[in-house]
Formats: sequence, C-alpha cells, structure tokens
Amino acid sequence: MSDETVTVTLTTDDDSDEIDVPVAIADLLAEDDESVTTVVGDLAMLGFAQQAHGIVHHSQGDVGEELEAAEQLTLDLFEDRFGQSYAEVTGHSH
Repeated sequence: MSDETVTVTLTTDDDSDEIDVPVAIADLLAEDDESVTTVVGDLAMLGFAQQAHGIVHHSQGDVGEELEAAEQLTLDLFEDRFGQSYAEVTGHSH
C-alpha cells in the first residue's frame, strides 16, 4: 500500500480478502465525512443489487423462485442501507 491507496479487508466467518483502492477516488465518492470502508460497503451493496436485478429481470428464461427471493432480500438490504429503494436510487423499476 502507498499513500495513494488504502487496503480494505473483506471478512466472513470462513474467509477474507483484501483489495487496494485509490484514496482519491474513495474521497471523491464519499459523502460528507464517510470513511473508505463505508464507501466500499456502499459500492458492494450497489453492485450486488445491480447484479441481482440484472439476473432476475434481464435474463432470458425463468430464473426460479430461489433467485427471485434472493434478489428481493438484496433489494430489502439495499433499502435498509440507503433509506431508499433501488428503484428510487436508480430511476429504474419494473
């Protein structure tokens, strides 16, 4: 890690990973005095919601109830984190 990057560690019960992110970009994306970890967490939640939405609503064929339920859980967690629905934040709904 240099002064230009910061290492963020992602941890679950069974595993962990580290990523280096540019401080300048994290600062640019931060609102008010948000930390780098909050910015990375927000981006992770946004990425999960985008991917879940795309898989469920823009795939060919039926994705099944399990994936639909997982997408709904993701959207609920998104709204819990951001205080707005995915549709409100993105302007995209079905």
